[in-house]
Amino acid sequence: MRFTRRTLLAATPALAATASATAPASAAASDSVAGDDRGRRLRTGFERLVSDGYSVLGGQRVGVVTNPTGITRTVRHIVDVMHADDRVDLTAVFGPEHGFRGTAQAGGSEGRYDDPATGLPVYDTYLKSGRPLADIFTASGVDTVVFDIQDAGARFYTYIWTLFDCMESAQLAGKRFVVLDRPNPVTGRAAQGPVLHKEFATFVGRQPISQAHGMTVAELALLFNGEFLTAPVPLETVRMSGWRRSDFYDASGLPWVPPSPNMPTPETALVYSGTCLFEGTNLSEGRGTTRPFELLGAEGVDGRWAAAANELGLPGVHFREAYFAPTFSKFQGKTVGGVQVHVHDRAAYDPVRTGIGLLVTAKRAWDGFAWRPDNWIDKLTGSTRVRTAIDAGASTDEVVAGWREELAAFRRIRKEYLLYG
Repeated sequence: MRFTRRTLLAATPALAATASATAPASAAASDSVAGDDRGRRLRTGFERLVSDGYSVLGGQRVGVVTNPTGITRTVRHIVDVMHADDRVDLTAVFGPEHGFRGTAQAGGSEGRYDDPATGLPVYDTYLKSGRPLADIFTASGVDTVVFDIQDAGARFYTYIWTLFDCMESAQLAGKRFVVLDRPNPVTGRAAQGPVLHKEFATFVGRQPISQAHGMTVAELALLFNGEFLTAPVPLETVRMSGWRRSDFYDASGLPWVPPSPNMPTPETALVYSGTCLFEGTNLSEGRGTTRPFELLGAEGVDGRWAAAANELGLPGVHFREAYFAPTFSKFQGKTVGGVQVHVHDRAAYDPVRTGIGLLVTAKRAWDGFAWRPDNWIDKLTGSTRVRTAIDAGASTDEVVAGWREELAAFRRIRKEYLLYG
């Protein structure tokens, strides 16, 4: 896997100003709230946008790409706040997968409608990209597209590719792009897992980043603009203050709104970048339970799987023999056996390594184990490597070693776009 570095500063005067305004050097200290940890308060990109009087949006007709997670600390939606504020000319909303107000399940969206609360036109971006999405931005009449959605920290969580697609299409349509930053709920400490190979690009992975990217959406936007877009979009990021890379979501003091129906808690996000790999198997990944991605299982699985997983000695996690009956999705209405993932030391926990360990032990402990016939696991992991290694009998350590070099290369590129210490 070969990565390249493009220089943003030479692209356009607007980009040069943006890069200067958002550079990670000394600015980090001035953005932080003074005092010790007890006095530190996180301020989201939206909070800082408002405190600055929406100056970055001045004189612009604005459209917002958002969903139910685009809220204030007092759980008002930013669209409702901006619509009621004369200092910003909000003229359109763009909804991603699950929709602007979040009424659709996985693989669905809300379509085109007028929002009853504000009267604003809502346009559907789901599975739209390139020129068709650029035409939507043009038809909406906006000058600037704003992005504000809470991410979950995994490459296959589709909102970051909504971000990528919207950036690309905004460039095609001649629009400015502004990203309002929010925390990575599972910290920004490190990138983990295999890096996508471009021939496996889909909406669950457009570009070669690692499975757990350890970045915020503003950092990803800078990465996308610098490394992957054919032509960079005029980009500005409104960064947070008071956030550190080691912070889990509960340190933010922000309310949690499920970014999608099967991401009910920050604890779900903690395991998701590893256990979502079970979407690529014939086992349930816990959809249809109150603990999606923490409960995994299938008919015929018994306590041998949990025992084998515990024998791996994976850091920060225990596995409990568990039985459950999903209310929808795989094994709907049937009682299945499997494991529940219990993270007891989240600082030591490695979700991707854990996910691989669970795949390895599931295949060994249950004769019925199978990959999905469409090899969806290859789209999730980004290549055939994980699937073929496990089929060949590789251990957890051997599978993880297979992506070491490409991960190191991605980490070097990633480091250039980090905004926070």
